[in-house]
Amino acid sequence: MPRQKSSKQRLLDHLLANIGRVIEAKELQEISGWAAEWGRRIRELRDEQGYQILSHKDRADLKPGQYLIETTKRKPAFERGVSKETRAYVFERNGYTCQMCGVAAGDADYFHPGRTVRLTLGHILDKSKGGEDTPSNLRAVCTNCNEGLQNAAPQKPDRIHLLAQIRRAAIEDQQAVFIWLTGKFKNQKIAPVKSKVKSSRA
Repeated sequence: MPRQKSSKQRLLDHLLANIGRVIEAKELQEISGWAAEWGRRIRELRDEQGYQILSHKDRADLKPGQYLIETTKRKPAFERGVSKETRAYVFERNGYTCQMCGVAAGDADYFHPGRTVRLTLGHILDKSKGGEDTPSNLRAVCTNCNEGLQNAAPQKPDRIHLLAQIRRAAIEDQQAVFIWLTGKFKNQKIAPVKSKVKSSRA
């Protein structure tokens, strides 16, 4: 009985059979057998095996969730370089929260009903463009944002708007915010924050 192909091999075979054609994320998910880690397999093919798989981060005419391979030629592959210690530090620093859309690990996954949000590490400057595996170039992102399923990251609220929303919230929600912030910054010294509101004094 022939051995069944891995999800990574199925993805690679499909990409190579469709050189020059834009492929949607849903098509790749289906080809992978709906593997939960299909996006990671794509990144491994690109970063570790050198296949030039392009996304919206590489070409302006591609939309989030679209992929394109133009050639069978491979670039020199990258080695895995993120240590467990670095991963743990970045997740802790980012409060186990996606830095693009704001969901937290364990929240309900909007794109996959019945699943919870999973976090991974994303490069701020992609490795293909010279980005390094250092904490300053890494951030926590959910798998949906990392795989391009989110169309765009919502704009971060400014401080005045954020504080106004918290003040309007119910007491139990304000307490939840307090508990989360206390846990996030428990080991950090907090410097006084300068107000953005200019004084009315002459």
